[in-house]
Amino acid sequence: MNNSPQAAAKGFTKTFWVSNTVELFERMAYYAIFIVLTIYLSTILGFNDFEASMISGLFSGGLYLLPIFTGAYADKIGFRKSMITAFSLLSVAYLGLAVLPTFLEASGLVSYGAATQFSGLPSSGERWIIVPILFTLMIGGSFIKSIISASVAKETTEATRARGYSIFYMMVNVGAFTGKTIIDPLRNQIGEQAYIYINYFSASMTIIALVAVILFYKSAHSAGQGKSMREIGKGFLRILTNWRLLILILIVTGFWIVQQQLYATMPKYVIRMAGETAKPGWIANVNPFIVVCCVSFITRLMAKKSAITSMNVGMFLIPFSALLMACGNLLGKDLFGEMSNITLMMILGIVVQALAECFISPRYLEYFSLQAPKGEEGMYLGFSHLHSFLSSILGFGLAGILLTKYCPDPALFKSHEAWQAATVNAHYIWYYFAGIGLIAAIALLIFAKATKFIDKKKESKA
Repeated sequence: MNNSPQAAAKGFTKTFWVSNTVELFERMAYYAIFIVLTIYLSTILGFNDFEASMISGLFSGGLYLLPIFTGAYADKIGFRKSMITAFSLLSVAYLGLAVLPTFLEASGLVSYGAATQFSGLPSSGERWIIVPILFTLMIGGSFIKSIISASVAKETTEATRARGYSIFYMMVNVGAFTGKTIIDPLRNQIGEQAYIYINYFSASMTIIALVAVILFYKSAHSAGQGKSMREIGKGFLRILTNWRLLILILIVTGFWIVQQQLYATMPKYVIRMAGETAKPGWIANVNPFIVVCCVSFITRLMAKKSAITSMNVGMFLIPFSALLMACGNLLGKDLFGEMSNITLMMILGIVVQALAECFISPRYLEYFSLQAPKGEEGMYLGFSHLHSFLSSILGFGLAGILLTKYCPDPALFKSHEAWQAATVNAHYIWYYFAGIGLIAAIALLIFAKATKFIDKKKESKA
């Protein structure tokens, strides 16, 4: 291989392409199941809306918290061994999600006929086998979150790094987009059984990735590097005692609580309110599509503004997005033929959410990195995603409560009329999230003014 600077500037290593390809497969696998995870837990395993939401929220939250620690362990044992471990765990877990209903049926706890309707399982302890399966999935996924991006950094030079990460970002979004599009045509073909069989698709993707790593991945990253768990623990305590960063994390958590409803509330809400023909996978894909199209333009547009100013614009957009989603249940006759108003207003709300994300996410990371002590930027940015941990648990938990109260499962009612009476105020769900978004936006405005006043006071004393 030609290792000259000119060659390095023009191309990428084989390991770089393997890393990005397996990231594509992993994202396809993850989003194929995550978009319908709460539906799988309720429809297939019989968990109520609150239980399904809390299980999903803890799973999602763990995926953002654990990379802080699994990333350090990956540095110790090396990337190749970490990837093999990760994809092995993911493959076992996805297969576990696929075969669990079969196991329960064989045990006589479930009876699947033409549709996945059953009785007896809600009081059965066996359905809780899902917890260790999801925990295994969480461990494997947390390795991937830390390894792949670090592998891209190791396999690029200063000349190729920007282009390398643009390829990585594209792979992530192509995988997310593709994974979420699989479920809707599968539902159209086989009905609710799709929530089971989609896991076989995810397992096949991670098995292909595992084989690719074993055969083709040769990392330049050696084992025994990185920070120790003790150093990471000290860094965590430093952030918890940095009031400015801690308050910012809590404020931005409000924004992400609303964003989490793309997975926590939206799939069940649109299927229940717009009908079984609704396509939550396609609706969810509006978000990454808008982000990919607009994030670069918006970042350039706000380049001369401070990070906090850009974030404030996004924060005041987010309550407006929730109000748009609420309008779907308030409009009369469907405005666009076969597309229900529920679907239409959900799409418009997600467009605004995605635009808000473009204003907030890049600048949030910028602000966070500027607060980090020199030499600890990487560790601090690792902790910057604590908002996703908090918003997953709080956002999914609240979604379970609100769905139960305002948009309950039709299967719980003896007649369609009784269910319609129970869901007449289903749009109230979005008022709660609009309120959370507005409180977060006002809090960030106060935070910006307070920190600006404090910084000016410090400068005058100096």
